[in-house]
Amino acid sequence: MSPPPTIAGDFFALLAQHRISPPHVHASAAPVETQATTVFAFHFADGVFVAGDRRATAGNVIVTETVEKVIELDSTSLLAIAGVPATAFEMARALQTSFEYYRRSQLQALSLPAKVRALSRALRDNLGLTLQGVGVVAPLFVGLDNTALPARPQIYFYDPLGAQFEAADFSASGSGSTTVRSILAFQQRFGSPTPARMTLREATRFALQTLMVAAEFDSATGGVAPESARFATLKWLGQDGIRTLTVTEQAEALS
Repeated sequence: MSPPPTIAGDFFALLAQHRISPPHVHASAAPVETQATTVFAFHFADGVFVAGDRRATAGNVIVTETVEKVIELDSTSLLAIAGVPATAFEMARALQTSFEYYRRSQLQALSLPAKVRALSRALRDNLGLTLQGVGVVAPLFVGLDNTALPARPQIYFYDPLGAQFEAADFSASGSGSTTVRSILAFQQRFGSPTPARMTLREATRFALQTLMVAAEFDSATGGVAPESARFATLKWLGQDGIRTLTVTEQAEALS
């Protein structure tokens, strides 16, 4: 019997048709795995600002200070990872391929709701590893809603099982997220300017200072150290697409 036809433009259905599935780990005890934290996103005057520190840890060991935790999936969507980098990077590669496969096969970009569901599906496919305590990922997703006029960037956060929620103002994930959310909530309620009214320079400075404070209370969060030329991964999504903040721009924002 021939296999069922693949749903047009569905990369994950294509994988299923060829019986390609995520690996399953069977272990009596979870190894000490590498973890990546902390990431957050907030609305500012020109769109959505996304930030991530660059530290990865394994237990009490600092593995590296050069992880890129904010990943461009396509020209209008960003994935900010918190959890196990190996699993998260594989998810990102699969989503990048899925989005591009759809664009080429259907001659149009995947809609924002479909992208949001695709990440939810990837997290559900990772349920086996999550339940075993390895491969846990709790990401943030930022995408551009082209159905709105003008186009509007949106923030979504997920739990490790794939449940998705839209964040009205901001969201954070990772081991330093409690501190980050507290700072964002305080700025949203009492700050001047509020995050939504910040310029790009103000948002850059605010994000870097937030990571500095988070690093004070969480050893897994990599601090920002301008004197050592150590900064964060900062990107923002606006109506014209994604832009990455350079080290020079970050240093100038703190000066």
